[in-house]
Amino acid sequence: MIEVMRLNGEKFFVNPHQIEFIEKTPDTIISLASGRKIVVKDTVETVMDRILRYRRQLGSIAQEL
Repeated sequence: MIEVMRLNGEKFFVNPHQIEFIEKTPDTIISLASGRKIVVKDTVETVMDRILRYRRQLGSIAQEL
């Protein structure tokens, strides 16, 4: 899971495997495979960085097994 922040400052976690695409408008919009859209304060670059770090962690864990 990756942490993101809603426009009201509330932090929550999103499953990056459910992210279909991310739009860069004045705000960042995360679209999930379910069709749900989430508007967040985080930039597209920040969200992408968190996804990459999450996936690297998964790779490290898999190598340890």
